[in-house]
Amino acid sequence: MKFDTIEQAIEDVKAGKMIVIVDDDDQRSKGDLMMAAEKITPQDIGFMATNAKGIICAPVTQKRARDLGLFLMVEGERDGMQPAYTVSVDKKGIGSGISANARAITIKALSDASLTRDDFKRPGFVFPLIAKEGGVLKRAGNTEAAVDLAKLAGLTPAGVICQVLDDSGEVMLLNGLEKFAQDHDLSIISVADLIKHRRVSDKHVTMAAKAKMQTEYGNFEIIAFENSLSGEHHVALVMGDIENQDEPVLVRVHSECLTGDAFHSLRCDCGQQLNAALAQIGREGRGVLLYMRQEGRGIGLVNKIKAYSLQDKGLDTVEANVELGFDPDLRDYGVGAQILYSLGIRKMRLLTNNPTKVVGLSGYGLEVVERVQIEFDPNENNAFYMQTKKEKMGHFLEKSGVILNTMEHQEG
Repeated sequence: MKFDTIEQAIEDVKAGKMIVIVDDDDQRSKGDLMMAAEKITPQDIGFMATNAKGIICAPVTQKRARDLGLFLMVEGERDGMQPAYTVSVDKKGIGSGISANARAITIKALSDASLTRDDFKRPGFVFPLIAKEGGVLKRAGNTEAAVDLAKLAGLTPAGVICQVLDDSGEVMLLNGLEKFAQDHDLSIISVADLIKHRRVSDKHVTMAAKAKMQTEYGNFEIIAFENSLSGEHHVALVMGDIENQDEPVLVRVHSECLTGDAFHSLRCDCGQQLNAALAQIGREGRGVLLYMRQEGRGIGLVNKIKAYSLQDKGLDTVEANVELGFDPDLRDYGVGAQILYSLGIRKMRLLTNNPTKVVGLSGYGLEVVERVQIEFDPNENNAFYMQTKKEKMGHFLEKSGVILNTMEHQEG
């Protein structure tokens, strides 16, 4: 289905309108009505109760929950994706708290920074939820989406959500949610699209340190960057003057491969690509090698070695990742794009054979003006690996089948 844009949703939230948020574009996706807490009215509460029919909840930040003494309803029994319900509350002085007017007052009060824990009684008829710090980039849930959207709209980061049920009282799925949004003239968005929006628009990498570094390929400046959300560190090796934004810069975005880069494994061509990229930048006297801590195409070192074990039994690299429960490639190039942009790069000649990397780094204020091939003759250890990259992942590789075809011919 075609979702509305995140920009449209932000404008709606800013204007005090409701929107529909769904998990993803999967037909089994569930959805919630959502609006900003500070904009809630008794009429909105009535609409949610009548039309959405689910429990009306009030997502707040971790800080706001701490300030109000909103502790988890159940401690120590949740996994990372379960909603973080706190004890329910009412604002003091509003009677029983069950009416639409009373619940609207309580929800607005939760977003009012001038009010303290002493202004609320427990239990009540409003159910706060605690959003994870980092929002949808940390947990892809509607709780986090509500807080993120309120914040993006320039409002207090607190929301109201209510899961949408159908007429039989069952959870409404995507097809029904699309019609529900159309019938009530509401924008409908996905959490997945909000994640993409934040990855482009948020700036969560900062320069942490820099120094001169001499190498056999020439003299570089090494610059360390820190991701404030994940705590991960990445480094850029910069040679020459890269500040002229009209002149494309030679760039290699290299994902960490301990086995190939440091131990010279013959199972892959990662170490060869790293060295060749540094050498080419050295010859040109100008360029950037960005070293991203995304071991094993994003699955981590331990899982990468588990994948190696599966490959020893005959699986290819894609099949091994899938067998372990991962996508074939989990790398995220948004952080790398932010780093390159912060270095002043706007146009680049990208050293890669990977079409996904070209797409992943385009946008973000960056333009890939040329893809520069970086390929080597395969050996008998990595020929199958190279052919898998070409046939299953679409890498631009002309030499990948040479040794494998020769071996098959000899066996035949």
